[in-house]
Amino acid sequence: MNKQDKIYIAGHRGMVGSAIVRKLQAEGFENIITRSSAELDLMNQAAVMDFFSNEKPQFVFLAAAKVGGIHANNTFRAEFLYNNLMIEANVIHAAHVHQVQKLLFLGSSCIYPKIAPQPLTENALLTGELEPTNEPYAIAKIAGIKLCESYRDQYNDNFISAMPTNLYGPNDNYDLQNSHVLPALIRKFHEGKINQLSEVEVWGTGSPLREFLHVDDLADACYFLMQHYNEKEFVNVGTGTDLSIKALAEMVKDIVGFEGELVWNTSKPDGTPRKLMNVDKIESLGWKHQIDLRSGIEKVYSEFVQKYNA
Repeated sequence: MNKQDKIYIAGHRGMVGSAIVRKLQAEGFENIITRSSAELDLMNQAAVMDFFSNEKPQFVFLAAAKVGGIHANNTFRAEFLYNNLMIEANVIHAAHVHQVQKLLFLGSSCIYPKIAPQPLTENALLTGELEPTNEPYAIAKIAGIKLCESYRDQYNDNFISAMPTNLYGPNDNYDLQNSHVLPALIRKFHEGKINQLSEVEVWGTGSPLREFLHVDDLADACYFLMQHYNEKEFVNVGTGTDLSIKALAEMVKDIVGFEGELVWNTSKPDGTPRKLMNVDKIESLGWKHQIDLRSGIEKVYSEFVQKYNA
């Protein structure tokens, strides 16, 4: 990518898309195209084709998706499958028809089987059954990977895919019903602190192991891959280290300053027992994450407090 190239960020208002916009702007890119969902419905194939025909982007970062935590994934199963299939199919096909130079599709670590050797290597895809609670979302993301691979195979389109681990950072979703675990913990403990609660409920047993990557690190990785990677196989993006949900909860509790007790609601689902990414591939290419988890959460909590108070 050159500074003058026209670059489309699909999903620029989301946590990932906005981080990619910040990264590109920091690198001096100014010809960045964005559309809100009100301006462009990515599930409308005709609208997407018209957009690509009119704007003619040369590079595309496909970060648009319907996302959520365990509860949302398990409750809105049809929407998570249908919406994500439509978004990725429309954008990837339009990128092919209008001869986009390169497209980066962003998937998710939930594509991997529920039970698979850890850390998860890229070749573990489709080797076992998926985690039931997020199976529709995972199937949609797998379809996106296969779309990129198939357009490359059949038409030689330079479409690549990256699979990030669990993310956190600015513009995260803090809704207690639909958010992921880390923002949910931040909000629960913050409200517990300001309301001087004696205890806060946390879902599950606390035993699952999870890996967390700051979204600014992911944006850096996306920029790196768009500049340097042109292969068919998708690439894991993560830190290569994990911790238990219990340890994460204790860390967030300490950062927030909540002094009450944690009460584990074991009637709630744990999800996959462990989900750690093998990041040997991307590190061998020359990229490595920079933001450690505690300092990343401290920064995110500071931003959350400002928005919460506002």
